[in-house]
Amino acid sequence: MDLLTVGTFARPTDDDALRTLQPTLGPDRTLLGGGTWLFSVPQPHLAGVVDLVGLGWEPLVAGVDGLTVAATTTLAQLADVDPSSYADWPAVALFAGCCEALVGSRKIQRVATVGGNVCLALPAAPMVTLAAVLDGTATLWGPHGGSRAAAVVDLVAGPQRSALAPGEVLRAIHLPAAALRARTALRKASLSPLGRSAALLAGRRDPDGGFVLAVTASLPRPAVLRYAEVPAAEVLAADVAALGETVGGGWYDDPHGSPAWRRAMSLLLAEEVRRELGDTG
Repeated sequence: MDLLTVGTFARPTDDDALRTLQPTLGPDRTLLGGGTWLFSVPQPHLAGVVDLVGLGWEPLVAGVDGLTVAATTTLAQLADVDPSSYADWPAVALFAGCCEALVGSRKIQRVATVGGNVCLALPAAPMVTLAAVLDGTATLWGPHGGSRAAAVVDLVAGPQRSALAPGEVLRAIHLPAAALRARTALRKASLSPLGRSAALLAGRRDPDGGFVLAVTASLPRPAVLRYAEVPAAEVLAADVAALGETVGGGWYDDPHGSPAWRRAMSLLLAEEVRRELGDTG
């Protein structure tokens, strides 16, 4: 879809150029990552865009402390990561499943970016699910210099509402080695085989026995439950059910699923994840 109101276009080729442009970002001038959402619906409020594709950020940088994923990394680049290349990090196997949960064509995956998926802050955003279950931390560049770190799970305030300050840029997401050493499981429910996620749950079992469950898509914003060990079925069920009372707005309601059905699917999928990663007693 053409953006007929856009009159200015900038494509910075280095970080300094982007930093110079950041103070100009606002309601009428936005960042362009892959553009798969930006060009899918009318944007009559936009007068300008700043394209990030020319910055040349390295998609994936591995270190002893974990893996750093650039915001401009495409879903295809993430999905194509070979888990055998990261033998000490079995959680890397979760990447492809989360990318497939977007239910976009391979063409879309080659363009859509990790950062765009997070910043759009849709409940069904699978890159939020991935970062939430793996304790992802975002590096955010301020509009007037400096940077700050924030847990990705805290960036999503609600449907299409993020906690980014005006002019802030998501530079990268860091996935710590401690989380990447975990075994993981992923479950999705939707109203049709190729439908948008109505419930998307990811679990992780740490080497020390700890259990983490991220509940997304069925809630307005992501929720993470943590346990020192795999919880009993009734404990996990009670905690998941309680999210409908404690996470802003309760179980999400849109054409992709009713609140009651989303609650039921979240409970079902949580138990499936629990059984896959731990004891079934």
